[in-house]
Amino acid sequence: MKTVHLKVRAEEAAPEHPSIREAAAILKVGGLVAIPTETVYGLAADALDPGAIARIFVAKERPSWDPLIVHVANFEMISQVAGDFPERAKKLAERFWPGPLTLLLKRHRQLPLAVTAGRETVAVRIPAHPVARAVITSAGLPLAAPSANRFGHTSPTTAEHVMGDLEGRIDAVLDSGPTQIGVESTVLDPLRTPPLLLRPGGVTREQLEELLGQLEMYSAPANEAPQALASPGLAARHYAPQAQLVLVDGTQENFLAVIEEQVSKLGDRAEYVGAMAPKDWLDEQSLSRGGLVIFDWGSWSDPAQLAHNLFAGLRYLDKPGVSVILCPLPSATGLGLALRDRLLRAAR
Repeated sequence: MKTVHLKVRAEEAAPEHPSIREAAAILKVGGLVAIPTETVYGLAADALDPGAIARIFVAKERPSWDPLIVHVANFEMISQVAGDFPERAKKLAERFWPGPLTLLLKRHRQLPLAVTAGRETVAVRIPAHPVARAVITSAGLPLAAPSANRFGHTSPTTAEHVMGDLEGRIDAVLDSGPTQIGVESTVLDPLRTPPLLLRPGGVTREQLEELLGQLEMYSAPANEAPQALASPGLAARHYAPQAQLVLVDGTQENFLAVIEEQVSKLGDRAEYVGAMAPKDWLDEQSLSRGGLVIFDWGSWSDPAQLAHNLFAGLRYLDKPGVSVILCPLPSATGLGLALRDRLLRAAR
């Protein structure tokens, strides 16, 4: 299969744009198109077509126990995929949609069970990216769209990342440049009391608790089988590079010490150590050190910049010859909670 590379700038996004119309035409006949969202690129298919949904799982090599997120363009479209839209969910949607918040709702009976991995709840959101919404509107379909990468691999934030994982496996990629946020959406179950935060993401825990009060945080039981996962993004090992990822307590002193230790271990081997280095953390000695490949992660005091660059950095460092990637671990506040979640899963 040849994967068509379509292009559209965000400021040009409209249902009648030629690239968006072409993407929509592919989706309407059961095809797969990688589309940009504000979080990461998603692999989109008609959420109501069981055959199209099956193709997502095949292309990604995704296990059937991992449910998909359904993306809609507006509130009216929710009725096609969810059987109910309770007041608490509406309150959240009015505050955070369009945006990086996914809500668990009761599944509509017409929605294929493959979308929800057999569960009676469906994960739904309205994306903020204008291209994603224009594609949904042009197709006139709710779109199931997990991240557009091989299952378990580092999520894609550019069309080039998508092609690296899925070229020849999908019909098209709609290229609109790098995504804005860089980590996936927050997933919340508002049907529970208190609401259950399943996956931290682009909407922070603090923002949600300002609206709802205290949340319950999801914690996987030690013996939980994959078939029992409640939401996308909860696989124990996920978002992972091929190289070993080593996390370091988030201080500059510790990070430099671990770099020195790991580079020294290489000896005469023709290998390299990768470093996800916050801006200005590396001293002159480290910068001139042989055996070290560096990615400028951004300002340590700017979690939004770190989130934007996270997956791009892991992919940049995950190259032939790099045997280990070192990364400092941010604090568990604000977007730092989502960064920690992705890094801890990627390092398992």
